[in-house]
Amino acid sequence: MKKTHYDIIVVGGGFAGVSSAIAAAREGKDVLLIEKYNCLGGEASFNIVIPFMPYWTYDKETKEKIPLSRGIFEEILTNIRALGGTRKDWDCCFDEEILKLVLNRMLRASGASVLYQTTLVGANMQNGYMKSITVTNVSGTYDISADYFIDATGDGNLATQGGFEYRKGRESDGLCQPMTLSFRIGNVNKDEYEKCKSEINPLYKKLKREGKIKNEREDLLIFKTAFDTELHFNATRVTRLDPTKIEDLTEAELIAREQVFEIFNFLKDNFEAFKNSYISKTGIQIGVRESRQIVGEYTLSKNDIISCKKFDDSIALCNYDIDIHSPDGEGTSHYYFKEGEYYEIPYRCLLPKGSKNLIVAGRCISADHEAQASLRIMPTCAAIGQGAGIGAVVAHDDNVPVNKIDIKKLQEKLILNGAKIH
Repeated sequence: MKKTHYDIIVVGGGFAGVSSAIAAAREGKDVLLIEKYNCLGGEASFNIVIPFMPYWTYDKETKEKIPLSRGIFEEILTNIRALGGTRKDWDCCFDEEILKLVLNRMLRASGASVLYQTTLVGANMQNGYMKSITVTNVSGTYDISADYFIDATGDGNLATQGGFEYRKGRESDGLCQPMTLSFRIGNVNKDEYEKCKSEINPLYKKLKREGKIKNEREDLLIFKTAFDTELHFNATRVTRLDPTKIEDLTEAELIAREQVFEIFNFLKDNFEAFKNSYISKTGIQIGVRESRQIVGEYTLSKNDIISCKKFDDSIALCNYDIDIHSPDGEGTSHYYFKEGEYYEIPYRCLLPKGSKNLIVAGRCISADHEAQASLRIMPTCAAIGQGAGIGAVVAHDDNVPVNKIDIKKLQEKLILNGAKIH
């Protein structure tokens, strides 16, 4: 007989969701994590997104490196490193297969339960409370209830199913940042690549001006992977389509796959390093940078983050640049923070307006277009997730709505568990 009730249900097993589940389960809660694929890690695992973008700053005087995303994220990175899953010269670059194993082990050790290959199809509300969710999998379609819920779907799917308000994209026209299908090229001659890598983007731009390359992205963003003969490409770009509409999402997948092979053929035809190479993998689905943002009890704004605003209810820190890939064509804009600068993310941004027992974690928290462009990275999502998990714990302990919890209790538990909140 299937278990049908939990203290806390987390939907979505990316960095936000797995951190939420681990944090809550370690506090003794009966936690279920629901994931639609067969692994944890979200974009990193099934969409092969690397590297971990900068989650640290430097002391202005001593130049000491200061990690901002700590707690569970640091544990994840330490465990990947211990299994040889990072490059020795750059541990922000990791082997996603080892990441999957690490997250499995951490989740099971925490005591949380998980259902893989399970899809959310509905949320059942009663008097403002989310009472249960409807899921479907190989066993059938059925309801599972909980006292508290965490939406870590990235797209705000659970909050949307519950009828909570959301916004999408930039304020002027609602367009979201472009979607990108990441891919890897294997059997690259690394010595030849070192010789030619400075020539790749100039030739790419020339052929693009001549109309011989259709991809809208202005250049090719190429990273090392955990393996010396493989390269990672964050280089496709699909604009002006809505990632929350299935017709648009399908069209984006079709366009992006053509772009993958356009880029691959360009490299193979023009550079010796790629003569014997092949496309080793693509993401399971196209990567989405931005979609729904819940309308929360507080909305983090561009002005908040560039002024490095601090909050009494802070649960996470960030100083990743405002990294906006143009929603309607070429170009990527950046706003970089100075050494020693960072902003705080308040707990209120995790609360859909009017929510009694639902918390949101990850890139779909309440933030405007510019703020979301900074906080969306995986280390920050992990920190937000840990805050969401502990927030649900405190609410459950005191039997109060999620917007009525004792913030000091939340923050004390986070600090006790290695998180950094100020």
